[in-house]
Amino acid sequence: MSLVMSPVTGNKRTLADVTVQNTILTIPESPDKQRSPKRVCRLSPSNVSTPKLVSPLKIAVVCSSNQNRSMEAHNLLKKRGYDIASFGTGSCVKLPGPSVDKPNIYSFDTPYEDQFKDLKRKDQSFYTQNGLLNMLDRNKRIKHKPERFQQNKDEFDIIITCQERVFDQVLEDMGTRSGTSCKMTHVLNVEIRDNHEDATLGAFVIHELVREICKSGDHEAEMEEIISKMEVKKKQKIPLFTRILLEPHASMTSRYMK
Repeated sequence: MSLVMSPVTGNKRTLADVTVQNTILTIPESPDKQRSPKRVCRLSPSNVSTPKLVSPLKIAVVCSSNQNRSMEAHNLLKKRGYDIASFGTGSCVKLPGPSVDKPNIYSFDTPYEDQFKDLKRKDQSFYTQNGLLNMLDRNKRIKHKPERFQQNKDEFDIIITCQERVFDQVLEDMGTRSGTSCKMTHVLNVEIRDNHEDATLGAFVIHELVREICKSGDHEAEMEEIISKMEVKKKQKIPLFTRILLEPHASMTSRYMK
């Protein structure tokens, strides 16, 4: 394995078995206003059967605690029929508490249901108003508990992170892994502010990006073109960083495009 330097942070990383594409789409900031819990998590799952998969590609969405941004996108992509998983990269799950210095902290092994009951017991009115109970109620309908990316060894075709720091953590972990199938993996970052409203907007951006990738006849060969079109559509520059694994445990070619 070889050391490479991130064009985003300047940090050196050791990576193997991965093709990485760093795409940063910044979600516009929402107006500074009080949010009603009725506007939170508007993509709540309905009691319908899971649709037939629309693409063979395995996709993962990753944020810090596997609660808000990654689960909002997980919910939408699952409804649209994609093979989707979601994760967090933090050492623990952190949810806002009564003050900034008093967050609610749980392990990744704590089920969403238990987190829901704990916050409801602490202050049902407060955690209903700030949307956390509604969010956890949605999450527990999607899967049993949050999952930590570093503890999962599944291989994915596309990994989309929701924050630059999370992107770096994913790359750091993947640098310690050895591939088993010589699969090419693309890691992209869609920058999303960690609040309920921007998570909803970000989920639609992620869905649009995934849809364009999956409908491509050869997404590996056409990835740069897909990103370029998205750049034009979003009217902003999108840095693209590519690493290509030639064969198992071989050195990688790296490329950075402004």
